[in-house]
Amino acid sequence: MNQIEILRFALRGLLANKMRSALTTLGILIGVAAVIMLVAVGEGSSQSITQNIQRLGANTLTISPSFSGGGGGGGAMRGPGGGGGGNTGPRTQARQLSLADAKALTDRTLAPSVRSVSPVVNASSSTATYGAASHAVSQFVGTYPSYFEAVNKPVAKGTYFFNDDVLAARKVVVLGQTVVEELFGAVDPIGKQISVSGVPFTVVGVLKEAGSTGMQDADDVAIAPLPAVQQSLSGFGSLGQIVVQATSAQTTTSAQAEVTAILNQRHGITDNNPDYRILNQATLQETVSEATGTFTVLLGAVAAISLLVGGIGITNIMLVTVTERTREIGIRKAIGAPRSAILGQFLMEATLLSLIGGLSGVLVAFVGTRFTIAGIEPVLVPSSVVLALGVSLGIGLFFGSYPANRAAKLRPIQALRHE
Repeated sequence: MNQIEILRFALRGLLANKMRSALTTLGILIGVAAVIMLVAVGEGSSQSITQNIQRLGANTLTISPSFSGGGGGGGAMRGPGGGGGGNTGPRTQARQLSLADAKALTDRTLAPSVRSVSPVVNASSSTATYGAASHAVSQFVGTYPSYFEAVNKPVAKGTYFFNDDVLAARKVVVLGQTVVEELFGAVDPIGKQISVSGVPFTVVGVLKEAGSTGMQDADDVAIAPLPAVQQSLSGFGSLGQIVVQATSAQTTTSAQAEVTAILNQRHGITDNNPDYRILNQATLQETVSEATGTFTVLLGAVAAISLLVGGIGITNIMLVTVTERTREIGIRKAIGAPRSAILGQFLMEATLLSLIGGLSGVLVAFVGTRFTIAGIEPVLVPSSVVLALGVSLGIGLFFGSYPANRAAKLRPIQALRHE
């Protein structure tokens, strides 16, 4: 028998039990579709997180106060016991970030890899009003003009404020899209005056829409000159953050080392327990990529279990098929059908079940990735399609080999006597 005849016999055997063949194929379909879909969701989630991190810039360092730690250099920076080694002091012994710290980081001699430094304060519970409309601004930021470039917040309309506005402590503000919609609706906000906790601010610009990042609305923000916010809203206390922009993505690590050396010297840090922490966006992106990659692999592995179940289903159905067609096998062997023909037919049937189920699963997964799932846009990974389809074919051959061998080894006389 040639391959075409074996294929014809295999198709006839499958079509003889259409419902059983369809249900077996369904098991493979679900397994393949699940693997491709879950990998696509994992990849989509990974890309979404990476894009959100990249919005802050790959060459950005964010310095913020630490809730523990302090200097080991002496005086009030030591632990309660006065020892000179490690630091066991409470948070109140650590120094806060100050405007002087930010100015020190701009020293080109000590920090040649630093491009810009933006001190940041945040005014809490800031309610903005315009006419009868009011809105509680999620983030009211006081900073320098360099902040806009450092954290990738371009202006879509109007302009940002300038260094002259900072020096003069002018009460001007750049608003996010959410604040504009809540206060002005369809009215052009440029040049309009809003009241923030009773203090008038003139709108000079509107930020480009950034979108939501999880539970936080990145567009619910207002940015004003640092002295204006300190004078009227936050007070002249410590800084909430210092945003440092390196000269390039390649010099970010060097910039972090330079910033660490300057702050350690200013804060009297002599051990590995500083009273501040530095978030490196490039390092964070690498860490998140590794974590989401592991998460994607885990999702694919969990989904692959359904492929294994589908393979067991193929074994079960093919064993039933061999039992039902034992007499037919005996007749074919009695009239001269070789062992390879019997083996090939049943292997072909199992492979066809897997192939049809696999192709159908790919089609279902392709359609499924066109929709948003739990707020995530799935990204189809070609390698997952090839792998899932290849595994489904392998499962057909592997799980179909035992029933096929069993059928090929039947002795004609025993098969003919089977009822």
